[in-house]
This record gives sequence, structure tokens and C-alpha cells, in this order.
Amino acid sequence: MTMVTFAVRALAAYGIRDLLLTNAAGGVNRSFYPGEFMLLTDHINLMGVNPLRGGPLPGLPRFVDLTCAYDPGLRRLLQRAGRACGLKLRTGTYLAVSGPSYETPAEIRAFARLGADAVGMSTVPETIVARQCGLKVAAISCITNLAAGRSRKPLSHAEVLETAERVKKLAAQMLKNFAELYGHDQ
Repeated sequence: MTMVTFAVRALAAYGIRDLLLTNAAGGVNRSFYPGEFMLLTDHINLMGVNPLRGGPLPGLPRFVDLTCAYDPGLRRLLQRAGRACGLKLRTGTYLAVSGPSYETPAEIRAFARLGADAVGMSTVPETIVARQCGLKVAAISCITNLAAGRSRKPLSHAEVLETAERVKKLAAQMLKNFAELYGHDQ
């Protein structure tokens, strides 16, 4: 976790105030399809670890309030950025597991019952550390595949890469739009 969150701590130390995270995720929500994007409104940490374990860090809170882990203002900017390039962004709850294997259909059914809309293997530790450092966070998932049991075909990393390749220009344009809107709002 120290290595995973090092960049976030470094950015905070250099004065960054806002952080935009991206990830690839499996679609748990049955209305989500590969190639769509989901703005994170909340998360569920089932990674089995927490980046704040260990001794307290001087000047930082030991316990971090994650009631509003993902900033509504940054989310609104992302929605505007998406609309500007013709994207309808989904919103939902991201569930993080440790990986690197894909989940089982039974796990996906359980995750859906817990309220997850997408599942992945990142983002949550970075968000927790960012919030500990006082940063505002926004995060967006590219739904690169349907989660286990949501499709008739087997899960494959090749599908994830193919979907990412197919939408990369659209994602880049959305992020460019976001940067421009962010620059105007500052």
C-alpha cells in the first residue's frame, strides 16, 4: 500500500489540492455496458487492506472521514466534460478487491447485493490517502467488460484491452475537456 499510494502523498506534499483518478472496471450493474464510463459516487473497500494501517503520520488524521470521498463539484465538471464530447456518464458505487484474478459469478451477485455498480482492483487506496491528505477526489471508471456471470463469454484480459483501445480517444477528449473546465473554474 505504501508504494501504491506514494504518488498521491508526493502530489499532496507538492501542494496539489484536487485529484482525478481513472480505472478500468467490470460492470456489475446490469444496465452498464463495455465502453461506458462511470463517475464514482462512493466505494466499498473489500481489498482486505487499508493504506492507513501502521503508525500515525505527523500532521495527518489517523481516522479519515469518507462520508463524501468523491467531490460533488469535481464530479459536476466531469459530467460537463463528458457531455461536451457526447458521453452520457453513468454514476455509481465502485467496489475494490485485491486481485489480480477476476471475480466469480457468486462474488459478483454478492457485490450487487451490497450496492456495487462496478468492480476493480485499484482507486480505493489512493482515494483514502488523498482524503487523509485533504485532497478533493474525483474518479471515473471505464467499464471495460461485464463482470463474471453477466455475460455468456469467459472473462479475458484481451477484452479489457480491446475495450480500452476502442474508447481511448473518447476518454482522452473527456479528460482534455475536464482539464479545460477545471482551469476555468480555478
